[in-house]
Amino acid sequence: MSLFTPNATPIFLKEDSDTTRQIARLKELHDKATGKVKDDIAREITLASYGEVGERNIAFELKNAGIPMVIIHDLHLQHEDLTAQIDYVVVTRKLVFFIECKNLYGNIEIDNQGNFVRSYPWNGRTVKEGIYSPITQNQRHLEVYRQLRLAQATNPIKRLGFQSGFDNFHQSIVVLANPKTVLNAKYAKKDVKDRVIRADQLIAHIKEQNKKSKELTSSEKAMQAWAEKILALHQPLASDYTKKYETILSGVTAAAPVPPKPSAAPMPESEKPAVRETAATPYTVTSSQNDDLVAKLKAYRLQTSRAEKVQAYVVFNDRQLEDLITRKPTTLEELQQISGFGPVKAEKYGPGILAVLNPLEGAQAAATRASQKQSWSPSQLVGEKITHQSFGSGTVKSVSRHEIIIKFPATARSFAFPDVFDTTIWLSNPALQKQVEELIKAKKKDAGVPAP
Repeated sequence: MSLFTPNATPIFLKEDSDTTRQIARLKELHDKATGKVKDDIAREITLASYGEVGERNIAFELKNAGIPMVIIHDLHLQHEDLTAQIDYVVVTRKLVFFIECKNLYGNIEIDNQGNFVRSYPWNGRTVKEGIYSPITQNQRHLEVYRQLRLAQATNPIKRLGFQSGFDNFHQSIVVLANPKTVLNAKYAKKDVKDRVIRADQLIAHIKEQNKKSKELTSSEKAMQAWAEKILALHQPLASDYTKKYETILSGVTAAAPVPPKPSAAPMPESEKPAVRETAATPYTVTSSQNDDLVAKLKAYRLQTSRAEKVQAYVVFNDRQLEDLITRKPTTLEELQQISGFGPVKAEKYGPGILAVLNPLEGAQAAATRASQKQSWSPSQLVGEKITHQSFGSGTVKSVSRHEIIIKFPATARSFAFPDVFDTTIWLSNPALQKQVEELIKAKKKDAGVPAP
């Protein structure tokens, strides 16, 4: 290869995925299972396979990009109590793209508030359901990566440089991999539109963003070295949702599995992808012993949706209703294990749902107990407004175990965390300020410092 001829063949540093291996194992278990367990395993295979098809579509586009890039598939990151599963990381000579793949059945509409609504035909009618924002999901993945890199940086100057240039160098993209999905984003804000694209637009988007970028063009050697540095952060997936069925088939009851991908809606026979093992069927609650609980949950859903003037499915849809009945979560943390219940939705509707599921405790007791058990992370401070006694107002840019970086109008500053909140900085959010104060008290207690 000539010195002046760049290599236009994309390089996959990691092309395999945990999902592929788990699907193979699920198929083995499916052959051994009977009755409802066999049906449940078939459903897991269908949903996991459907997500895998979407990722294969993305891989095809990337392999035929015709520009230098290094690709990492299925990257798992962990930093303290934070975890992230990133479908694709694409490193180019200017930018790094974090890609969230969504192979959703049906059409997607994004409103002017950034809410995602999916609609699809089912049993002669059109079903609409709100879905958790994949933009928010991918931004959280990117934040875990940021925190992980900052925690590993030992040079304060390099750490500050990495932090200040992070948003210019790293980009988040949500790619809709189903070619039949129609995206309606005409009412969405521009920054949302720019981050949600179809699979056939991916390469053009990457080329355009590189062209617009003012970052310096690196060498191919530097590009690959950067990708290898990212891959070195990979942590093998700790949880394996096949284990539930392995345990059941061994005659032992286990907890419900948590699939790594949000579930896709059932598809009609004529639109099945080739890898589907069986048609997915909608979950319905049929057990007579749960009729009273179902009625109460539906009543709560109707009352809440009317009070907020939203569709009932925004509170929770019928599939989530089935999961609520099956799993009966008792804490907000457990509620978030159900697909579609992210931290925001769980905090908003969780106390009411938990009160219905746990009537002996009452809504207030359930919410209190759930709140006590729910873990708090300093990473929640990112983006929060603060006041410094010397520098004035600022915004938290990042937090690690012992350091917090705050962006002020004229500069960015690094402080010892959480100690600085005991002397010179105050949060605008009273609830978070209280959490930090409790953290400081616990730290002093561990150090043997007497309480004032």
